Amino acid sequence: MDSHLEAFDKDFAALSGFDRPLLWQRRLFLALLEGDVPSAVDLPTGLGKTSVMTIWLIARAHGAKLPRRLVYVVDRRAVVDQATEEAEKLRWALEGRAEHFDRLDQEACASAKQAAAGVKRRLGLKEDRNLPISTLRGRYIDNREWLADPTSPAIVVGTVDMVGSRLLFSGYGVSRKMRPYHAGLLGMDSWLVLDEAHLVPPFEKLLEAIEHDGNLFGPAADEMRTILPCFKLLSLSATGRERKGEVFRLSEEDVPDVKRRLFAPKSVTVVSGDDKPLEQALADHAWLVAERGTANVRCLIYCDSREVAERTERALKKLEDAGRTRGSATPKAAIELFVGARRAFEREKAREWLKTHGFLAGSPASEQSAFLIATSAGEVGVDLDADHMVGDLVPWERMVQRLGRVNRRGMGDARVTIIDRGEPKPKKPEAPTASETRAMIAHRVLPIIESLPVTQRGFDASPGAIRELKLRAESDRALGALLEDASTPAPLRPALTRALVDSWSMTSLEEHPGRPDIEPWLRGWIEEDEPQTSVVWRSYLPVREGDPPSQGEVDGFFEAAPPHASELLETETWRVVDWLMQRAKSVVRPDAATPLDRDMAVAFVLTPAREVKRRQDDGMLIYAVSDLLVDGGSSTRLKDRLERELAGAILVVDARVGGLASNGLLSDDEDAPAATADAQDATWLEPEDAGRPAVGFRVHPNVSPDDTGVDTNEGYVFATDRSDEDVRVHFIETWTTEESRAASRRAQLLEEHHLWTEEAAIAIAAAIGLDGHHAQTLRIAARLHDEGKKARRWQRAFHAPSSDVYAKTKGPLNRSYLDGYRHEFGSIPMAEKDTALKALPDEMADLALHLIAAHHGFARPLIETRGCDDAPRTLLEDRAREVALRFARLQERWGPWGLAWWEALLRAADQQASHRNDNEGRAAGG
Repeated sequence: MDSHLEAFDKDFAALSGFDRPLLWQRRLFLALLEGDVPSAVDLPTGLGKTSVMTIWLIARAHGAKLPRRLVYVVDRRAVVDQATEEAEKLRWALEGRAEHFDRLDQEACASAKQAAAGVKRRLGLKEDRNLPISTLRGRYIDNREWLADPTSPAIVVGTVDMVGSRLLFSGYGVSRKMRPYHAGLLGMDSWLVLDEAHLVPPFEKLLEAIEHDGNLFGPAADEMRTILPCFKLLSLSATGRERKGEVFRLSEEDVPDVKRRLFAPKSVTVVSGDDKPLEQALADHAWLVAERGTANVRCLIYCDSREVAERTERALKKLEDAGRTRGSATPKAAIELFVGARRAFEREKAREWLKTHGFLAGSPASEQSAFLIATSAGEVGVDLDADHMVGDLVPWERMVQRLGRVNRRGMGDARVTIIDRGEPKPKKPEAPTASETRAMIAHRVLPIIESLPVTQRGFDASPGAIRELKLRAESDRALGALLEDASTPAPLRPALTRALVDSWSMTSLEEHPGRPDIEPWLRGWIEEDEPQTSVVWRSYLPVREGDPPSQGEVDGFFEAAPPHASELLETETWRVVDWLMQRAKSVVRPDAATPLDRDMAVAFVLTPAREVKRRQDDGMLIYAVSDLLVDGGSSTRLKDRLERELAGAILVVDARVGGLASNGLLSDDEDAPAATADAQDATWLEPEDAGRPAVGFRVHPNVSPDDTGVDTNEGYVFATDRSDEDVRVHFIETWTTEESRAASRRAQLLEEHHLWTEEAAIAIAAAIGLDGHHAQTLRIAARLHDEGKKARRWQRAFHAPSSDVYAKTKGPLNRSYLDGYRHEFGSIPMAEKDTALKALPDEMADLALHLIAAHHGFARPLIETRGCDDAPRTLLEDRAREVALRFARLQERWGPWGLAWWEALLRAADQQASHRNDNEGRAAGG
C-alpha cells in the first residue's frame, strides 16, 4: 500500500493545493481503495470533511469501486459553501488551471500539473472534456452538465430540497418530462454525501431505506442487481449523532497531525442578558469584544431569528455612529447581515464582502472592526472563520456548529460570549408551543457548557474538548442524557413505501390521487413549520393588451424560460404576502417611480414544476395589481387567500414591482426595478460556453416573428401584439425544451441520426460494463427510437425537405399541424417489426420498446395518441394501454430507479447524437 499512499499524497497535493494530506485523509483513501466504504464520517469541525470529494475522485482514478457520481448535499443555500469551492477547485486543477498552481515554483508547478493530468486520464475524461459539475452558485448553478454522459465521473452539489425532490421523481424546477432522467442518474451509480446529516434525520433515513431495502426498491431478481450500479450514502457530521454501519472517526494516531485545529483556543463565557432586549445585549457585547470599534477583529454575532438579527444590525450601527460622533479616528466598522432568503445572484455579491473582510477561512485579516450578524444560514456548510463570537442560546447540535466558525485554524485565542435570557417559562407548562419547546431545549445547553474543561477565561470549547465530551458521554449516562435533552429531537417522519415511489414515478400523469407532497419524507413532520414561497423577478412575462394568455401559452412560456435556481428568493409565505400587498399599494400611487395600471398583470403563480398554478375553479393564478389591493374589503381575508395560493409556490413578478433591496432581501420600500436574468443588458452569470447564458434561455422582446435576430429556430414564440397592422412577439431562444432538439443548426437525415445514436449507445454500454442481451437491447432501442419521425405529419410540421426522411430540420416547427403527435408513440409499431428486436428475449424486447416510448419522458405510464395516423382510434388506444402495462411490468422487474436509469442511458445517447449534429452545424457555419 506504500506505493498507493505515495501516489495519493502527490495527487492530493496537486488537486487540493495543500502540501500533504492529513493522516485521516490517507486512512479514508486506503479504506475506499480496499472497498471498505464507511456509512458515516464523524469528525470535529474545521478538519476538512469536504475533502471527501477529493479523496473520492482520486480513489476512483486509482481503481476504487465507487459510484461515478458524487452528490454532495447541504441543508441550506449559503453565501459560499465549501462543497462548491471544492468542486470548482477540482475541475480547474484537472485542467491545470487551479489558482494554487500559481503559488508554486516552475518545477513544482509542472509536477503538480502532470499529476493532475494523470488523475484526469485515469478517470477516463477525454482531453477536451472537463469534469462535469453542478453547484449551488456561480456559472455552474443547477446546470445539466452531469446528465450528458452517465459514464463520466461527475459532481453535483445541491440542497436537500433540490436533490431530494429530484431523487423522488418530483424535481423542483424540473419539467415532468425530465424528472425520470434526473431520478435515474441520482438513484443509480451515485454516492450521496449528506453534509451535517444531523440537521435532516428524516432525509437521512429515507436515503438509508433506498440504499439498503433492495428487495423493496430494487430489481425483482438477484441476478439483475449485478447489472444495475449501486447507490451509496455517506453521512457527514460533527455532532456525534449515530448511524448504523461503520463510522469513520478520528483515531488517536491522527490527533498530533491536527493538534492546532483540534485544540484551537475558544473560551466560552455565559452572561445574563435579561435586563435589556436581546438585540441590544448582543450588540453591546460584540462592541465590547471589538474594543468599541478600535480593534481590528472579526466578530460573528449569531441570532436564532431573522427579526432579532435585523434589530441587532440596527443596534450595532447606532453604537458605531455614536462612537464616531464622539470624535473617534478609527476606521468605520464594517457590518453585514447574513441571513437566508436571498437570491444566489446577491449571495454571490455577499461572498465578496466576506472575503474582503476576512470572514472566509484563509482570506486576509480584517483591517478594521468587522461584524457579521448571522442566523442559522451561517451555521453550516460555510467555511467562516472569525476571531470572536457573541450569540444567543440554541440547541446543542447548532451550538457545536457555531463554535466551529471561530478560530477555525487555531491561530488566535477566541472569546465566545453566550447571552442567557433566563429559563423559558411557557404560558401553558403542560402544553408548550413548538417555539417554547425549542427555547427550553436551547436553555438545557448551559449545563453542557459547564461540563467542558475550565480555562482562565471561561470554558474550553475547542473541537478537541467537545470531542472528549462526546467520548465521555458514551460511558457516562448522566452526561449522555444531558446531551440528548439539549439536542433537537428528530421529527416524526413517514415511512418510504414502494407504492409511494411508484406513484411519484408516474411522471406523465399530471395528477395522481395517491401522490402526496414529498416534503414530509425530506424533512419530517415539523410542528409549526412555516410554508415557503420563492419569488422571481422578470422583465418579460407572457402578457399582452386585452387578450389574456391561454393556459398552454403560459405553460409553454415558462417551460422555455423556466425560473433558474440563481433567480429564486425563498422565504416564509407570510412575508411574501405582506410584501406583495405593500408593493401593490406603492406601484399604483401617482408619484410611484414606475406607476402601474391597476388592471395590469404583474405576477404569475407557478408550481414547483414551473407550471402555472390553478385556483380551485381551474382558473390560472395570474395576479393583476388590483388582485393584491384591499380596496375596502377585509385585509385579513385577502392575506389568508394569498397565503393559501402562494404556499409552496413560485411567484414570478414583473421587475417593475421592485421590492428588492441591494442586499438581496425583500423590501417594502424599494421602488427601483429588480435586476433580472432576462433583461437585455443583464450580465447575470458567467456563461457556461460561448453564446449560451447560464440560465439556459435568452429573451428577444417585442420583435417581428420574421426578425428574431437568431440564426436557429430553437425557441418559443409568445405573441405580445396581435393587431392586424403589426404582429409582435417575445421570442425565447432556448436550449432546454424537448421539441427544440428536433430543430437544429444542421438538418440531419433520420438514418444518420439513428446511426450516431447507436454509436453513442454502444460506447455507453461498453463504458458501464453492459454486455450480451443488455448491451444489445440498448443498441437496438437507439437504432429505432425515432422511427415515428417518418410520419408525414411530423416531416411536414418540421418543414423537412421532401427529398428524404429527416430527424433534424432547420424548422420552423408548426405546432398546430403537429397536433400533439408523439413520434415515440409512432415508433412502436415500426420497432415491433424489427428482426433484431424480435430476436431478443421477451423481457429484453419489452425493455427496448419501453425505452423507445419513454425517451422524451412520456410513457410513465401514459402517452398521447392524438395526431397519430397509422391506425384506427381503437387500435391506438390498445397500443397506449399496452405502453402503460409495459411500464408497470418493467417497473416491477427493474425497480423504479433501475428502470429510470435504463431510460437515462438511451436519452443520454440521443442527446449526445444531437449535440454532435449541432457541433457539426456550428463548425460548418450553419
